[in-house]
Amino acid sequence: MERPLERRTAARTAVVWDAVRALLEGADEQQVLDIGGGTGGFAVRVAGLGHRITVIDPSPDALAALARRADEEGVADRVTGLQGDLGTVRELAPEGGADLVLCHGVLGLVDHPAGALEAIASVLRPGGALSLVVSQRHAAVLARAMAGHFTQAMQLLEDSPSGSQATRPVDSRSSEHRFTVDELTGLLEGTGFVIRSSHGIRVFTDLVPSSLLDLEPGASAALLELERAVSERPEYLTIASQLHLVATR
Repeated sequence: MERPLERRTAARTAVVWDAVRALLEGADEQQVLDIGGGTGGFAVRVAGLGHRITVIDPSPDALAALARRADEEGVADRVTGLQGDLGTVRELAPEGGADLVLCHGVLGLVDHPAGALEAIASVLRPGGALSLVVSQRHAAVLARAMAGHFTQAMQLLEDSPSGSQATRPVDSRSSEHRFTVDELTGLLEGTGFVIRSSHGIRVFTDLVPSSLLDLEPGASAALLELERAVSERPEYLTIASQLHLVATR
């Protein structure tokens, strides 16, 4: 039986996986690079489609779990794990060698997002694609307010960056950059990427109480259907917890 955490995780990742799968299905064997791919939630599925994937992650434990997972799924020969991070991607990946780069939840952890995107661009082949997931700033304002942290919400609301720079959160619990869709678009276009699609991720999932998913029959499936339905509607981007953009070089 599917556990509540698994149901919520599925709703959080399904839209991103739908877009990644669309880039890969039916294509000849692709060379995929997953930066910060951890234990292989996406990597094993990519390998299962017949592609080769290299996961770069700073955690030895995560890479060990990735190796076990790939072996259990019978795709170990198509999955490689390397210890590193976005700052060392140029040293670990060949220039122009990747058909697709996955960078999910990692860009916001670096001090210079534009430089990180330039590094990603250097390892992509001409015409290669980037799947990028970041935290969205407006949703953080909403979350702080709903949690009763009104001062933090106001600080985030007023801390509007100039140009295409990212906003750092005002509380000490996280050092993650958060972006609006305009800021992220500016960063990508400024580093030579062409945006192909954008999605709002976790529009409702983070707002729905877990108890509701546990008690209401079919609630998880209905929530997933709703997330897919609103993911490409621009009016919902401002309340999505995360932004997912697909861009090419």
